[in-house]
Amino acid sequence: MALILIIDDDDNFCDTMKSLVMRMEHDFLAAGTLEQGIRILGEQDVDILLLDVGLPDGNGLEALSRIKEASKSGPEIFIITGLGDPAGAETAITEGVWDYIVKPTSIKETRASLSRALKYRQERESRQQAVSLDLDRIIGRSAPMRKCFEIMAQGAGSGAPVLITGETGTGKELFAQTIHANSVRKDKGFIVVDCAFLTETLMESTLFGHRKGAFTGAVERRDGLVKLADQGTLFLDEVGEMPLSAQKSFLRILQEKRFRPLGDAKEISSDFRLMAATNRDLDAMVENGTFRRDLLYRLRTIHLPLPPLRRRGPDIEALTRFKVGRLCKENNQASKKIEQGFFDTLNAYPWPGNVRELFNVLETAFVASGTEATLYAMHLPGDVRIQVARASIEKGQMSRVPEETVSGPGPFFQGGIPGFKEWKQQMEQHYLEQIIAATNGDVKRILSLSGLSKSHFYSLVKKYGVQI
Repeated sequence: MALILIIDDDDNFCDTMKSLVMRMEHDFLAAGTLEQGIRILGEQDVDILLLDVGLPDGNGLEALSRIKEASKSGPEIFIITGLGDPAGAETAITEGVWDYIVKPTSIKETRASLSRALKYRQERESRQQAVSLDLDRIIGRSAPMRKCFEIMAQGAGSGAPVLITGETGTGKELFAQTIHANSVRKDKGFIVVDCAFLTETLMESTLFGHRKGAFTGAVERRDGLVKLADQGTLFLDEVGEMPLSAQKSFLRILQEKRFRPLGDAKEISSDFRLMAATNRDLDAMVENGTFRRDLLYRLRTIHLPLPPLRRRGPDIEALTRFKVGRLCKENNQASKKIEQGFFDTLNAYPWPGNVRELFNVLETAFVASGTEATLYAMHLPGDVRIQVARASIEKGQMSRVPEETVSGPGPFFQGGIPGFKEWKQQMEQHYLEQIIAATNGDVKRILSLSGLSKSHFYSLVKKYGVQI
């Protein structure tokens, strides 16, 4: 028996969904606001969430990140709205929701979709139980990370290529190593190719190796990285930096698993498993002609997108305690306590450099604390504390509404009172224009202040034709 939660302020629709869920012999809960729904998600093991877009205390689409972070069980999410919005549908699917349903919807279709989602969830849980991953090196168990673990389990149980994407500092190589360590090839080599330094001149000898005398200085035969990865894993780090000429050569290796070392007359084979990582948008590179479409298709059989640290809020404390504990051990110091204000500052910072930046900041704070027994916010680098303070002040200023704007219907509604939908659109556009002006179009600051996801922000920009 599953638990299905609906967050919707439409009582009639909630009653309809309750009747449907009860007929399906599942449990049902309803919340009329985002805050109430998020509280339930943090307390109950919810299997399916039916989420309205227009709610009294916020927009369901905009709250997806908060919902995922707060959720105890990572439910399958259905977006339900009375407004058909293609940009909203794109945002929802990008965020990994199960379906996007426009009211009024067919009860028969809704029931079928709920049944499919529950079957998928049951099968996924069975797979997770069958594949037990060793995650000792990965810190964090937030909802976004649990989604990553599901994909990692797929990768560990398969020999298919894996493409790992994410911002700089999210730990792409660590996740690749963990997949390798949980695979049938774990006892063989994990060979890293740094594509950022893979020039056309070095490509052949680096990847394919060479025979003795193949060129001046080749005093002995040397195996290339592709051969060293035989029976193991070949990891292409920063694959988006690979030159086009190298992409063509490498595509053939993927297809044939055969190549010719430099200066050799015979081809040799290598049975390797391929994984790759990048912080670049390969789809955009395909469109502008700097990355081969056929190579992208081969790399992306399994796609593991890593969340930025700012979407892993609950993990920051665990990462901090892990790193501080390691620093204490490495420096032969007694364990340090960590004051709550220290965590508050870390949680308020946007972490553009992600986990790598967090660890560097923690090391700086550790050194600044010397032999003191407790880490305080004062020990954090000044630039981190300044940015947090500025963001707090700006957020406070933007949340203030002049008295005259709410003193009466005259000044607030110019030219008569509009319909709610029209007024909401006007306010959304006005908000976008104001926040862009206040931040001089700095997208990172806009996302940090507004709480919008990047995809949703750009969908709103496109919707209202606002210039950044």
